[in-house]
Amino acid sequence: MKLKEQLIALGVAESVAQKIVDEVIDGNYVPKTRFNEANEENKNLKTQIADRDKQLEELKKSSGDNEALKKQIEDLQQKNETQKKDYEGQIAKIRLDNAIDSALGGSGAKNINVVRGALDLAKVKLGSDGKLSGLDEQISALKKSDGYLFEEKSTPKLKGATPGESADGNPGDKVDFSKMTYTELAAYMAQHPEAKID
Repeated sequence: MKLKEQLIALGVAESVAQKIVDEVIDGNYVPKTRFNEANEENKNLKTQIADRDKQLEELKKSSGDNEALKKQIEDLQQKNETQKKDYEGQIAKIRLDNAIDSALGGSGAKNINVVRGALDLAKVKLGSDGKLSGLDEQISALKKSDGYLFEEKSTPKLKGATPGESADGNPGDKVDFSKMTYTELAAYMAQHPEAKID
C-alpha cells in the first residue's frame, strides 16, 4: 500500500495526503518493511564479514602445510556456500513476510497477526516482480466466512442536492400548492425552504 493510500485510510483528506506526499516527504520516504529488510541484510553482512576475517586469520596460522591448507580452504568454501544459502533464504522469508503484512494491512485486517494465523501461508508465493500469488483468494474467502476480522469499508454519505435534480426546477414549471394536502405541503417546504407560496 502506498503512503498516500495509507494516509487516506487513516482518515486524512485526499488533498492533504497528496500535499504530504508531494511537499513533506519529497521522495525521501522509505516504507518500514523495506527499512527492516535493509537493516536485517546489514546485520547479516556484518556477521559474515566477521566470520570471513576469522577464517583468514586461521588460514594465516596454518600456511605451512600445503595439503592441510587445501583441505581447510575447501571446508571454508563449503561453509561459506551454506551460509550464503541460509542468508538468501532468510532474506526471502523477510521479504515474503513483509509483503504479506503489507497486503493484510491494505485489506483492512483489524489484527494482522490473527488474520495471518487463519491463512495457509504455505500456498502464498512472492514473485520476482514483488507480487503475491495465492493470498487474495484466501483473504476473499476469509472475508466471507469471518468478516468480523476486517474493517468494513463504507462509502461516505454525501449531504446536499440529489444528482440530476435542478435547484430551481424547470423555469416554466410552477408548483400548484392548492392541489397539495397539508402533509405534502409541509414535506415540500421542508425540502425547499426557499420556495414561496403565492
